[in-house]
Amino acid sequence: MDINDLEYNTEREKLIIPEYGRHLQKMINYTVAITDREERNKVAKSIIAVMGNLQPHLRDVAEFQHKLWDQLFIMSDFKLDVDTPFPVLTKEKLQERPDPLDYPQNFPKYRFYGNNIKRMIDVANSWEEGDLKNALTLTIANHMKKCYLNWNKDTVEDSVIFNHLYELSNGKINMKDSKEDLTDSTNLLRGKKKKHTSSSGGKKNYRSRGKKRY
Repeated sequence: MDINDLEYNTEREKLIIPEYGRHLQKMINYTVAITDREERNKVAKSIIAVMGNLQPHLRDVAEFQHKLWDQLFIMSDFKLDVDTPFPVLTKEKLQERPDPLDYPQNFPKYRFYGNNIKRMIDVANSWEEGDLKNALTLTIANHMKKCYLNWNKDTVEDSVIFNHLYELSNGKINMKDSKEDLTDSTNLLRGKKKKHTSSSGGKKNYRSRGKKRY
């Protein structure tokens, strides 16, 4: 055997989808070159069957079949002209960029409050003035304070929360001059401290797991 006849992967054609291997790529290249359309369709379906055999539990699923045909066109560099049960995938369609998604938060600079706060504020705006609305508004403000402390720092003035609430409610909820005091920051952060304490206590339990019990 002549060593000069050896073929190295670095010298071969680069595989478009390496998972299927070089032999399948050669079969596709051969199919592209077939001039008879009927024969080309027959060989293309045989290639799809081979690709499906690599994942037999999915080969009969319609969505998976669509994926196989798309991969076939990709590996043929979109040069394969055959009849397909699905829309033909084109290079332009593959490279088409999706539309950017709108961020669901109406006030991105206050993301730490979350979308549920905005929904609660909208509900409060729809209620008639009275004790129930005042109670709901105070609950919302306390929850906003807790969210603020979780994501920002260990203390915050109530006036900051009231200003944010006024802005998020489009000026419909005004507690700037309210004499109500929100829950103290220490009480709101108490749950966080308990979590740290329990995690340190867990280490002691872990050390005792190896001890034998008689």
